[in-house]
Amino acid sequence: MEKIIVTGCNGQLGRAINKELANDSRYELVNTDVFEGEGITSLDITNIDAVMELAKKVKPAAIINCAAYTAVDKQESDIDLSYKINAIGPRNLAIASRECGAKLVHVSTDYVFDGNGTRPYIEFDKTGPASVYGKTKLAGEEFVRQFAEKFFIVRTAWLYGDGKNFVKTMLNLSETHDEVSVVMDQVGTPTSAEELAKAICYLFGTDNYGVFHGTCEGSTNWADFTEEIFKIAGKKTRVNHVTTAEYLAKNPQAAPRPAYSILENYMLKLTSDYMFADWHDAIAKYLRDLNG
Repeated sequence: MEKIIVTGCNGQLGRAINKELANDSRYELVNTDVFEGEGITSLDITNIDAVMELAKKVKPAAIINCAAYTAVDKQESDIDLSYKINAIGPRNLAIASRECGAKLVHVSTDYVFDGNGTRPYIEFDKTGPASVYGKTKLAGEEFVRQFAEKFFIVRTAWLYGDGKNFVKTMLNLSETHDEVSVVMDQVGTPTSAEELAKAICYLFGTDNYGVFHGTCEGSTNWADFTEEIFKIAGKKTRVNHVTTAEYLAKNPQAAPRPAYSILENYMLKLTSDYMFADWHDAIAKYLRDLNG
């Protein structure tokens, strides 16, 4: 039985990875997070000694890095911690993966691009992050390329799963509001953690190394996505479509959000026949599962 270290196991993707591999007898998961808990090993990925010690002890076949600092606005003034978690952490995991011969799956983001695109970004497009979050995540990618020998960098966007996310925020607002205002001029692809976990588990079973985009198929904007959520959930709350400028006038944000976040899973399609579900189908399944 091969061992797999999962970092950030309490996050949305970490939980989805656990669910995906729960009944797979080929693998034993070694779950890690910042805080120790039942079945969870405490690991600070920013500490190279701690990472190396665990890797040498476990001797994993793969490391799946789901850990990240994702509070986008806070990072604009918390730059050092952002670089430690999003750049130094992946560097440490990359070094450890090389030393113990493990495959490394590192999860990245659409924020590595400038967000001003006019067509879906592919893996060969030039990066140009505008926020501290995007800059530190790109630095993490570069460290993985530099230090890991067998790696998969998987960029995703608009992720939702078991945990705090946009979908649950909108559903909670619908319980107390007759209407909500949501931006209509930011486009991307809502992606379920379940779909991303499936793709990651597919990839690390191969030797198809490199940089991949991993999002559900299709695209939408935040306001239309909210309307789809409410329609499926049977909510009567009205969605007011507003521009980013109108939203920011009432809700200032420290970090710029990309106006264009559509990623094309180009490398997956070039090198395999793997396909993500359409985002409409993925959100419908998520909401069904949410309601039991």
